[in-house]
Formats: sequence, structure tokens, C-alpha cells
Amino acid sequence: MNEASAQRVDEFEGKPIRLLLVAPSLRILGGQAVQAKYLLQNLSREPMFQVSFVAHNPRLPGPLRLLQRIKYVRTIVTSFVYCLNLLLKVPKNDVIHVFSASYFSFLLAPAPAIFIARLFGKKIILNYRSGEAEDHLRCWPRTAVPIMRLADALIVPSPYLVHVFQKFGLHATAVANIIDIDRFKFHERKPLLPIFLSNRNLYPLYNVACIVRAFAIIQQKFPQARLTIAGDGRQRAALQALVRELKLRNVDFCGLIVPDKMNELYDEAHIYLNSSNIDNMPGSILESFASGLPVVSTNAGGIPYMVTHERTGLLVPKNDHDGMAAWAIHLLESASLADSIVRRAYEECSLYTWEAVRDRWVSTYMELAGRKTSSDARASEAGSYITV
Repeated sequence: MNEASAQRVDEFEGKPIRLLLVAPSLRILGGQAVQAKYLLQNLSREPMFQVSFVAHNPRLPGPLRLLQRIKYVRTIVTSFVYCLNLLLKVPKNDVIHVFSASYFSFLLAPAPAIFIARLFGKKIILNYRSGEAEDHLRCWPRTAVPIMRLADALIVPSPYLVHVFQKFGLHATAVANIIDIDRFKFHERKPLLPIFLSNRNLYPLYNVACIVRAFAIIQQKFPQARLTIAGDGRQRAALQALVRELKLRNVDFCGLIVPDKMNELYDEAHIYLNSSNIDNMPGSILESFASGLPVVSTNAGGIPYMVTHERTGLLVPKNDHDGMAAWAIHLLESASLADSIVRRAYEECSLYTWEAVRDRWVSTYMELAGRKTSSDARASEAGSYITV
């Protein structure tokens, strides 16, 4: 046991808090699954917690797995197994930490976990992570808001969502996303080359078409420019058709990339482009910060809370491919601007490490479980002595 762990054991009184994380597994490649993995790994090293996990998307055993290939049947059987897992594990835990997206996903995954946790009288954290929160709450007022009020704590990754929930009379607390800086290789790009990366799934809200159109302008000035598009989704065929229509060269659609391999794409790229119309706190921007990639992004949702224009990145209005291209070209032509952005962005990464957010999570779990650290107890005793 290292010195830090020993100190944490000394600070903690009583048996470990039993904590259940309910979240997507990495079988669904996305920000929620990555954040759940980081949290599970770090909490498992904390001696005051006994951590277990239930996946939103359980994998059926043996031949039954074939049922998960059939549309509609897949949803029914997966939901049944998921709820069964909750019924088995929720009663054994003290605090239930539920990851949440929006719309139907909210009803299929977080809602059952909240209802079952309430049934067994457990404390509930709803960890809502979708940039679509405002539309979700406005369009689904009879389900979303009442179900959210059943949670004992509502935690979101950014102040942006705190403000969104305030509009609907819900109190949320911001605890930032986690990034494992050691997974990524920071290095300066000198000279900065027109080698671009996009790492968002190919759905309308991420508007990757805006990046393709921006790249068309960039390639007119830099004919050898390259663009790698990581991720997949229902817009892939349309985006490939747009690339052909614009007669672009050197555009590579590489599909879904597992998190452990993404660092290789960041390492090869020189500039990261993000053109989402709806967003919260994209982990891909933090990963770009950690890799030394200057970021050009739209100012959607919570992104301005993590990217400061001309300080840690460059921001353009939503769906502004002309502006995105102009700033990308400016980066390529201004080494001093690129260098200062990269340096300051890397410094920002310290705000998103486990060490930076650990105390927020630990204090939340302990408060909900009705526990105190020995330092809390000593402070309480000191206060009583002063009162006397």
C-alpha cells in the first residue's frame, strides 16, 4: 500500500461503502463508456469503496447472444437481462451511481435503475451527461423531470448543464470528466502540417459534414492536406458521397476505433476539428489537449466552458465551415498562435485528472451513505469544544 492509500485508509472510518456503477460498457464506443471505465478503475483503487458494475448493454451468454442481433427482439431481451442484473445487485449496495443520456436511452437505462434503487431504499446519483439535455427536458416534461427528481443527487460534467437544469427547477452539481493523461503522447508539431482529425460518431448532432466542407476550402490552399474521420454512424454513406461530390483527396473514413488505439490517431494528426451542433464536454477535445493538438471547434453547448477562444483553442459559430477553414488556415500560418494554444491547452488537462475530481466524488458518495472521514469527525469535535 502506497503512502496516499495509507492516508486515505486512516481518514476513513467504518467498513467500505458499497458502490454500484450503472453505465454503458465499452461494447458501445462513446464518451459515457469511457468515463465509466475511468471512474471504475480509479474508485476500485480507493480503500473506502467496494465497487461493482452493471452494464446498460449486458452481453447475453452463449447461443442467446444471437437474439441481440435481431431488431426489436434485441431491445426486449437486453432490457430484461439488464433489469434482472439490477434486481440482483442493487440490494447489495449503498449508493447507486447511474450514468444517463437522453430521450429513449434515458427511459431504457437510467429510469429502471432509479426505480429499482428507490424500491430498495438506496441512495441514487443520476450522472446526466448528454448535451441534448435542454431539448430532452422540454420535450419530455412528464417523464424526464419527475424521474430525475427521484435521484438524491444530480451530477453533470460541466457548468453548462448546471444552467440548463436550473431552467427546469432542478439542482445539479458539476464534476468534470476524467482524462488519463498517461494514455496520450504529448508532442509539439514543428512545423504544423495540414493533417486533420475528426473523432465524433457520424450522427446529425455532430455535423461532421461541416468539417468536410471546411476541409474542401483548406485543400484549395493546401493541396496535400489530409483528413482522418474516426467514428461511425448512419451518416457515413452521405458523408462519403459529399467527399466525392466535392472531389476531395486524402480523406480517410476509418470507422470506430477502440479507445486504446485512439492515441495512435492523435499522435499522427496535427490539428483537431470538431463541428458539433449540440454538445456538452466532449472527451475528444480533452484528448486532443493531452496530445498536443490545437483544436478548432464550434461553440456548441458546453464547449466554451472548456475551450477559451485564442487561448486554449479556436471557436467558431455552429455550422460555420467557412470560419472553421479560416481559423485552421490561420493556425497553419501562425506558428506562435499554435504554440501558445497547445501549451495552455495542455496545462488545462490538470483540471480533468482523477486527482482533480476525486474529492468531489468521494465526498458525494460518503455524504449519501451517511459516512464521515475521521477528519470530519475531528472537525466536528473541535467545533463542539469551541461551542462549549
